[in-house]
Amino acid sequence: MFEIIYTVRRIDGDYAILIAEGQQDENPVARALLPEEIQEGSRLLCRDFVYTLL
Repeated sequence: MFEIIYTVRRIDGDYAILIAEGQQDENPVARALLPEEIQEGSRLLCRDFVYTLL
């Protein structure tokens, strides 16, 4: 099972730029795949490519 925790670094149009805990690489993800409530600084759990707000 794939699990990782991300923090939303910024929102850029239709994409949210995510940073994995302990990493510096940015990961752009389409906002359509993320919960509507996200904002900069939100923490997300990605489990098998399904994102939930923590």
